Amino acid sequence: MLEKYPKDVKLVIKYFPIHSFSKKAATAALAAAKQGRFWEIHEKLFANQKELSDAKVETIAQELGLNMEQFKQDLRDPNIGSLINRDLNEGLQANILGTPAIFVNGKLLSKKSLSVFQEAIEAELKKKR
Repeated sequence: MLEKYPKDVKLVIKYFPIHSFSKKAATAALAAAKQGRFWEIHEKLFANQKELSDAKVETIAQELGLNMEQFKQDLRDPNIGSLINRDLNEGLQANILGTPAIFVNGKLLSKKSLSVFQEAIEAELKKKR
């Protein structure tokens, strides 16, 4: 959808850390984002989600060639923690029960198929025109 409608569709990622290591994973993703490596660490964290630990996150960050001193400093950045807490609170207020949760223009999609997602986006774009 981002490729099909590059001027009309925007992806916004919100953090809803409700599982045991998910807050630390979200923090690591945002810390890596400060070095321009969000998507790389995001993919590796998801691929290794059953094995995540502080040591595994550090190994992944090293594999990606992150500046480890900066990464470790950013893991402690209170602004990152505040952002994650804000997103979590917004999710709780929106009655999110789990992830992924997909919204199109503020409307929660009850089904998470690509066709439902595409239909919702196209319906919103028709309203806009």
